[in-house]
Amino acid sequence: MLATIRSAAVIGIDAYDVSVEVDCAQGLPQFTVVGLPAGAVKESRERVSAAIVNAGFLLPARRTTVNLAPADRRKDGTGFDLPIALGVLVATGQLTPESVQGIAAIGELALDGAIRPVRGVLPVARLAAAANHVTTLIVPPGNVREAQLVSEARLAAPCSLGELVGQLRAGRLIPPPPPAHEATGKLDVPDLHDVIGQDSAKRALEIAAAGDHGLLLVGPPGAGKTMLARCMPGLLPSLSESEALEVIAIHSVAGLLTSDRLPSAVRPFRAPHHTVSTAGLIGGGSPPRPGEVSLAHLGVLFLDEMLEYPRHTLDAMRQPLEDGHVVVARAAGSVRFPARFTLIGAMNPCPCGRAGDPAQRCVCAAAEVLRYRSRLSGPLIDRVDLNVTVRAVPLRQLSARDERHTSAEARERVERARQRQRERYASLGWSHGNGRAPGRWLQISTPIAPDARELLATAAERLHLSARGFHRVLRVARTIADLDADDVTRASHVAEALQFRPMSLREVEQPAA
Repeated sequence: MLATIRSAAVIGIDAYDVSVEVDCAQGLPQFTVVGLPAGAVKESRERVSAAIVNAGFLLPARRTTVNLAPADRRKDGTGFDLPIALGVLVATGQLTPESVQGIAAIGELALDGAIRPVRGVLPVARLAAAANHVTTLIVPPGNVREAQLVSEARLAAPCSLGELVGQLRAGRLIPPPPPAHEATGKLDVPDLHDVIGQDSAKRALEIAAAGDHGLLLVGPPGAGKTMLARCMPGLLPSLSESEALEVIAIHSVAGLLTSDRLPSAVRPFRAPHHTVSTAGLIGGGSPPRPGEVSLAHLGVLFLDEMLEYPRHTLDAMRQPLEDGHVVVARAAGSVRFPARFTLIGAMNPCPCGRAGDPAQRCVCAAAEVLRYRSRLSGPLIDRVDLNVTVRAVPLRQLSARDERHTSAEARERVERARQRQRERYASLGWSHGNGRAPGRWLQISTPIAPDARELLATAAERLHLSARGFHRVLRVARTIADLDADDVTRASHVAEALQFRPMSLREVEQPAA
């Protein structure tokens, strides 16, 4: 007898339909899975066989063939266990074909028949909600909360294979209880008023948050670079519903969701260690998984001790910084992950960290300093909009508090500036901020004062700015104007933007002789 159960597989952060076809025929007892199954899928025959028997059902000694269609796409993961088990039960007459009509299933089976959570349920729920042929999606109990984020999906979440079969035989799949309302608490991040001094760095943080600009903090150890970077989530507006679903989908595919906690509307903040591999930062593996740049999508990627990262690993970020996505290419095909993040880097000015520090003398040779700074390539520096020197704060000032700058006030200004950008670019079909807007749009859609244009042209000639550098200064100036609620980009905005222009390797203060 032949049975077909609907399921799904995930490529990148998108799901596609998979039909699990099961045929049980007379012949020598064997269990074969075809349709380009990966290792975990091939092992499902052992888990499914044990789960069926231990759940109290029969596994006749027949030749069982499972085909995962379409057969030309590689299948990975343990989520096919449950649909294969249902197909075997239908093919052996222990369930009727009518009982599984209109259902789709995904889940891993334990040897005792319990249904365990799997990766990528949110994309599968979105696919099932849009499919006309699926009336109910069966998911593991541990994946219910993320599946319920898709309000259009009709769900069932039995705890075991035996419980599911009982419901199917009764003709009534029991939906899970509605999700409990979760109160949104206070952000567990430092506030700007906890940072003493560093007015220039605080201003740069606000500009970066308002226009989605990259930021590089340069200063000695203990100057407060890490604390400044960790203030950034408190300056960013909350994720919209569609943005939150996109972020959760990435974390679901990466296997970082738990049954008791999902990411909130707070934008992600990722801070990988400098020993991270290129695949860990950009994405990769087999099957391809999202890296840190994708896990930071619509949030912040913080690279502390940036020059300790291998240069080739840092240079791999040039494409996602430019395009807003990552393409992981393999022989079997390519996978695309979104990666539109705000980059914040922190670095010491020299190997010992004391170059330019008036209190302590640098012990590094000039050639050693230059070699150290050269780990950050020019093309990558050229993609970072803001550069700030962070100096050590005198010890006598550390007990004070700065009530002039608070994250709440800065966040209000950031939200107003972002709203101005959304309204400006709405007619152009652009949903991002100034930091990613094409340069010609800035010159077309926003007035530039004549003296501002002259100042910008003069600075471009004297500072030998590239075309990308010219537009970068213009983008930052436009964001400063948005923070000032000014429709015109003025000379004062351009002058302030030039103060934050990215450094060249020889511009940082040299160590004392």
